[in-house]
Amino acid sequence: MQAALTHGPAVRSPTPRSREPLARADWSLLDDPVEWSTFGRPLDGEGAGGRWESQVVIEGMHCAACAFTIEDALGRVAGVERVEVNAASHRARVVWSSAVVQPSRWFAAAAEAGYPLVPAGDVSARARRTSEARLALWRWLVAGFCMMQVMMYAYPAYIASPGDMTPDAAQLLRWASWVLTLPVMLFSCGPFFRSAWRDLRARRIGMDLPVSLGIAIAFVVSTAATFDAQGPLGHEVYFDSLTMFVFFLLTGRWLEARLRDRTAGALEAVMNRLPDSVERLDAQGAFRRVAVRRLAVGDVIRVLPGEAFPADGIVVSGDTLADEALLSGESRPVPRPLGDRVLAGSHNLASAVQVRIESIGPQTRFAQIVALMESASLQKPRLAQLADRVARPFLLAVLAASAMAAAVWWHIDPGKALMVAVSVLIVTCPCALSLATPSAMLASAGSLAQQGVMVQNLQALEALASVDTVVFDKTGTLTRDVPRLERVYCRQGLRPGDAVERAAALAAHSLHPASRALVNAWNAQFRSAPAWALLEASEHAGQGIRGRLRHKGSAQVIEMQLGSAAFCGVEPLKSAGAQVHLADEAGWVASFSLAEDLRPDAASAVASLEAQGMAVELLSGDRADAARELAQRAGIGAARGDCLPEEKLHVIAQRQAAGHGVAMVGDGLNDGPVIAQANASFAFGNAVPLTQARADFIVLGDELRAIPRAIAQAQRTMRVVRQNLWWAGGYNALCVPLAVLGWLPPWLAGLGMAASSLLVVLNAARLARLPGG
Repeated sequence: MQAALTHGPAVRSPTPRSREPLARADWSLLDDPVEWSTFGRPLDGEGAGGRWESQVVIEGMHCAACAFTIEDALGRVAGVERVEVNAASHRARVVWSSAVVQPSRWFAAAAEAGYPLVPAGDVSARARRTSEARLALWRWLVAGFCMMQVMMYAYPAYIASPGDMTPDAAQLLRWASWVLTLPVMLFSCGPFFRSAWRDLRARRIGMDLPVSLGIAIAFVVSTAATFDAQGPLGHEVYFDSLTMFVFFLLTGRWLEARLRDRTAGALEAVMNRLPDSVERLDAQGAFRRVAVRRLAVGDVIRVLPGEAFPADGIVVSGDTLADEALLSGESRPVPRPLGDRVLAGSHNLASAVQVRIESIGPQTRFAQIVALMESASLQKPRLAQLADRVARPFLLAVLAASAMAAAVWWHIDPGKALMVAVSVLIVTCPCALSLATPSAMLASAGSLAQQGVMVQNLQALEALASVDTVVFDKTGTLTRDVPRLERVYCRQGLRPGDAVERAAALAAHSLHPASRALVNAWNAQFRSAPAWALLEASEHAGQGIRGRLRHKGSAQVIEMQLGSAAFCGVEPLKSAGAQVHLADEAGWVASFSLAEDLRPDAASAVASLEAQGMAVELLSGDRADAARELAQRAGIGAARGDCLPEEKLHVIAQRQAAGHGVAMVGDGLNDGPVIAQANASFAFGNAVPLTQARADFIVLGDELRAIPRAIAQAQRTMRVVRQNLWWAGGYNALCVPLAVLGWLPPWLAGLGMAASSLLVVLNAARLARLPGG
């Protein structure tokens, strides 16, 4: 006999920072706008009247059919604009209007559908999962113990020859098996039956429905045979098959849940790094512990060794070491002396320090990283969307196939017909199909996160696996983030410091590495704001900035251009290095020679890419001779300089038209059209704010070697996805005919179903291992 498993028990939603679950009446606590930022972010600016994006964890779900149900239930609530549910991560992204609906309303809608929600920022979520895992383990132990006892009672019937057992002895063994099966039905199978009943009440079909039908049919037939041994169904009981089937299903799902938690661990390791509370300096000069969400910009806090920094800020007292591995990609402890900036989510390793808060909440780098990871964890890759669309019709086909098999076998052997139907119900459950793609993608995203690469677009893993050409930008990509100002040339009568001051005032508008080099040069020398104020400015991607400056003392207004020689209409310098020019209405004002340092691992990263069979190119807006010189140092054979953004776009399109898959590596901001055109794209997260980076992958550290590692990981991911899909499809193609023909007993069908889902998750879990680990 057989059957299958599904959802966990319903648990009530908690308040975002509590330890105890909330009752239904307490959902109104979530309507406090102060709580919204603990599990979401505003889309229309701060305030309680705009649109919000909230991240929640879903309890009681198991499959793609559950995801459909949750999306339908929340989507029907007025004010909920968009719902995205990921069946593999058990998380949902909800976009809602606070002017129309409050969180308590859509929390209640999800609970009414049978799937309680927990805010993603809830510190008790892990404790609740542990409690659920412990209960699942007890269900498994009860099923295992009862299965062994039932098998012991069934064994004599299998080996006994006619006449070896009296009818009374055989009936006694049946009654003993029936009694031992009751705990399995009433306790171990509870989640299956509750989920199936919930689906029936909602007039929908979930993956627990065929499983529950299989279990119920097997138990009813065996019970009828036990109570009426001389009746039409009395010639055989299936308690051994039923208990074995339930045990196999519980084994598979328990291990699957453990593996899912482990592969999602890298994502949670980043998402849950903030402390609940911290010591804050009060008006009396004493430190008192307060909730992190009560902090404000300008507060001074004390962070003890072993604690995480709750916000971005400046060290105002003490020196320490910080662990920033999951935030910046730097694996070694980073010295943070007095005056240095520390990041929210990093850990204080050495000594107590006092920090003045500069950024909190969504403005911190930590919040930006979490937003990227949460967004990626909820995306559905193309193959996963296809599997989800197939899952629900497939379940209808399963029920129809089971009924047809029973009808056909009823005329051949009525006693066997129901067991054939049970086998078909169980063996065809599409759990493995729905898990094949998302489990692999999420495991891979977690592994990349541990290596300092954030996946902003999960679908891009598929595209990255097929690229054969990698195109690098030069400034800030192959070279370090910010070049150094090496020399200043200026018109007669203008001092170099004045030229740098005007250029810095104009460059402050831009995030381009050359602009930041000028701003840094001014700040390093004068440590004060320029005397010129920027009135207006427009940036032309890949060319320069045009704007109007007003002197703060004399109110003099001048129009200036900062950028390439062509943009400013001046002659370039004779030197081979990078250069930026400044011009006004009268013409040339100054030229700045910049020194660019090649990243230390650039040559080794290029060599690794070529060893993987990649063609490597350099496209730069800088002068051709400077681009070729730097490409030669990096080991890149194909280099083009003097490229405008539209020329870069044309080159990428040419490569794609020739059948090549192209990955673009840039700063994520100045090469927007090129990054959008490329099949896959990388941006270095230290170069621009993460919220402005438009690439598929964000490299948090400074290592170019992350690029070949990410490509290799994407290729491994797609191999695993294809293996999972072939296994899920092949398993059904082989086992369904065997079940219909009556050659697959229910217990073996249950073992096959559990093993198929487990194999898919185990195969995906290989992707969570770090290279060389």
